[in-house]
Amino acid sequence: MAHILLVEDDLTYSRIVKNFLEKNGFQVAACAKVKEAQNLLSTEKIDLTIADFRLPDGTGMELLQWAKEKFPHMQIILITHYSDIRIAIKAMKLGAFEYITKPINPDELLATVRESLSQKIISTSTTSEATGSTAVKTPPSSLSSYVVGTSQDAEKLEKHIQLVAPTDLSVLVFGETGTGKELISKRIHQFSTRKNGPFVAIDCGALPKDLAGSELFGHVKGAFTGALDNKTGHFEMAKGGTLFLDEIGNLSYEVQIQLLRAIQERKIRKIGGNKEIEIDVRIIAATNENLLSQSGEGLFREDLYHRLNEFTLHAIPLRGRKTDLEHFVQNFIEESNQRLQKSIKNLSPEVWEIFYSYDWPGNLRELRNMINRAVLLSAGDRIEKEALPSELVDSQVGETNDYPTVQPVLLNQPSNGHLIPTGDFKAHFQEQEKEMILKVLQDTRYNKSKTAKILKMDRKTLYSKMEKYGLE
Repeated sequence: MAHILLVEDDLTYSRIVKNFLEKNGFQVAACAKVKEAQNLLSTEKIDLTIADFRLPDGTGMELLQWAKEKFPHMQIILITHYSDIRIAIKAMKLGAFEYITKPINPDELLATVRESLSQKIISTSTTSEATGSTAVKTPPSSLSSYVVGTSQDAEKLEKHIQLVAPTDLSVLVFGETGTGKELISKRIHQFSTRKNGPFVAIDCGALPKDLAGSELFGHVKGAFTGALDNKTGHFEMAKGGTLFLDEIGNLSYEVQIQLLRAIQERKIRKIGGNKEIEIDVRIIAATNENLLSQSGEGLFREDLYHRLNEFTLHAIPLRGRKTDLEHFVQNFIEESNQRLQKSIKNLSPEVWEIFYSYDWPGNLRELRNMINRAVLLSAGDRIEKEALPSELVDSQVGETNDYPTVQPVLLNQPSNGHLIPTGDFKAHFQEQEKEMILKVLQDTRYNKSKTAKILKMDRKTLYSKMEKYGLE
């Protein structure tokens, strides 16, 4: 019987979820705080943790980071509100199996719990027993198949993939979270001369800091406390194939030095060992960060950046390839039908309109989760508007011009016969701007994409101003 830890400070809500899971054959322990959860995880064998994001003494994100370092094989599901999509994306990046939104749909929760536990069994049996690995990525259930696409940018990306694949150049794939950087890397591998070799994908963000060197290069027995046997690292596992280093910017400076040496000399040395081992791998790295900027701040080695960046590819955000949306939707419907034993065929015209007008800040991962949820909730053979989160539907209400634009007034312009001092004007303007942003946020139910469109500013500017005025 699988043992689940539920971390939820709403005691009534917690009791309902706990009873539901227990009726479906799971053993459930419940607590309300991060500290309590850490104590339980340290003393009991937990297979899955389900944690709310907002907790009295911290956040589910903090618990996720702590738990992934201590118990890397344990699955974690984060509970968020729909408006917390960017938090959810960050959680996935940090190693969460999935996120589900409130109010929780029981069938969706049960399906997600069962899938997470089944993947935990697969992951544990194929990675920890064979190699002792803690960060080898299981085959992605999210972006299951590559779509070439018909947009101009998509066709250009495909040409570049076909151009670089047969070579042995190191490739750096840039792109936002959820844009399918791993799928791009797999496609390069599939069209390379190494296609018959292994494709080993490593999530550098999930590597425990103290053990990252051991995970990548291996260690010998007795190299450090807990090194009870020799360990084969990912470089050796990928011999003759491709090593994919996702979120490369998360590696510590010390591990970056070791990685640079391995790339330059094509040799590695296990932690605690004195024997050099020749390696035969092609490296593809991916990041959603500006590594050159990080190198300027002393966080990422510039020489390593240039070694990895022999060829650059840019994953396309979903908002930039709306012409391919239909292909992605059909792929994800087929995937969800198989997972949930449903027979959904398509979207209703209303849903298509909503999908095409939405900005998809979470990219393909958000689309996949949206489709999965909608397929589960749909009774007929197509997805109707009622199966979408209300926040998404509300965000697509026609734009209005009822909001006046905050216009800057000329400095020292006469007002009631007096000149406005520059400092007073600045404060007055900022107060007007704050009130306007707050009003639009409230009217859109804090849908930031919609708010940014109405205010005619990009989302980055909106987030900056919200932080400045304390409107988070």
